[in-house]
Amino acid sequence: MSTALTSTYARTVRKGSGGPGLLLAHGGGGSVESNFGPILDVLAEGHTVVGVDYPGTGGTPRATEPLELDALVDELVAAADAEGLERFAVLGYSLGGNVAVRLAARYPQRVTALVLTASFARAGHRLGLVADLWAELARRGEGELLARLLVPLTLSPQALEKLTDGQVEEAVRATAASFPPGGGDHAALVKGADLRADLARLDVPALVIATTADGLVPLEVQRELADALPGARWAELATGHLPFAELPEEWAKLITGFLAELPADRG
Repeated sequence: MSTALTSTYARTVRKGSGGPGLLLAHGGGGSVESNFGPILDVLAEGHTVVGVDYPGTGGTPRATEPLELDALVDELVAAADAEGLERFAVLGYSLGGNVAVRLAARYPQRVTALVLTASFARAGHRLGLVADLWAELARRGEGELLARLLVPLTLSPQALEKLTDGQVEEAVRATAASFPPGGGDHAALVKGADLRADLARLDVPALVIATTADGLVPLEVQRELADALPGARWAELATGHLPFAELPEEWAKLITGFLAELPADRG
């Protein structure tokens, strides 16, 4: 795996070579490594994988202005250009699904396929209210309170209830310690999401992978995304919002299986 900086100082992660391009768009408060690390090796077996850490996470400095979805898209496309990838599939997780959809809407001739996991066309009331609180707690530096909000929303009930009291507290501490400086900026972008118009005009093979025990992005909101994306396939993972933590092998299998079925000119 190699890393580099784009012209605007965004950190780019690259892995694999010789295969079709696959761009990674990570979730809010995450990074390429934290959201895709457990499946990067599998994805790179058949693809040239390129991802960019958003401002304020990974190795990318925090933005001085509010984030814009189009700016995140431009960074990801610039990274693809730097790696010589003319065409590519895009894998978007959570907020990264919004990035992937907007990228496909703006660059339809370059996107061969979309894979969207735990994502949404619009935030809706539940996710919108959580994003408000997330952004405010981040602004105040209340990392532990934010972790106590997000841990039960992102872990499936089954995974959470298997933990001992001590393991729960350790999960809270680890989550609080992992929050990047730009996480609140990402949450504000989640709040304003509405990709329904973009989705309606897409014509690209797509797979929507739903996280069925997700307390952060409700299943109904994920279904709305699939319904708004013409011709999208639907698959389910019995996991919370963190498939890379709960079911990484199953997640990777769904992604690679779908991409392997694409026609040669889409691969």
